[in-house]
Amino acid sequence: MTDKQLIVLTVNGEEHELLVEPRWTLLDVLRHDVGLTGTHAGCEHGVCGACTILVDGEPVRACLMYAVQAEGCAIRTVEDLGTPEEPNDLQQAFSEHHGLQCGFCTPGFLMLAEGFLAQEPAPTREEIRETVSSNLCRCTGYQTIVDAIEATAAQRCAGAGRKEDAVR
Repeated sequence: MTDKQLIVLTVNGEEHELLVEPRWTLLDVLRHDVGLTGTHAGCEHGVCGACTILVDGEPVRACLMYAVQAEGCAIRTVEDLGTPEEPNDLQQAFSEHHGLQCGFCTPGFLMLAEGFLAQEPAPTREEIRETVSSNLCRCTGYQTIVDAIEATAAQRCAGAGRKEDAVR
């Protein structure tokens, strides 16, 4: 049996003191120890993107990162975006543009898009397509996901007074 290690993870702005085995993935710790089940376990090989979260603002596959590696980092999961009663603008756009169907891949796409838009607030459709190609969806065909991200970018740019930069 592996010795457990005490770590402190900052998830969605809250600190969690956890006793973990060094071999446990961040995905498993988030779901089983922290209790945030919005991050989904798909392929567990880093291919599908269902487990995408933000670590220090960067999209990361939680199934490929050990929990002990995340100590000292700011971790954001889909639970930090909004609630069913008050979704954030990106979640609302996914709903309005039918960017979700079965919903399994949706949390990963939302977090990927949130990180992407923070780095590239006014992306082209081609840049959006390139970014979302890293995650897998078997239901939507991606077009509606691209539409939702594009609409969110335009709305955020317009709200920031940069309407002319909303879509290049």
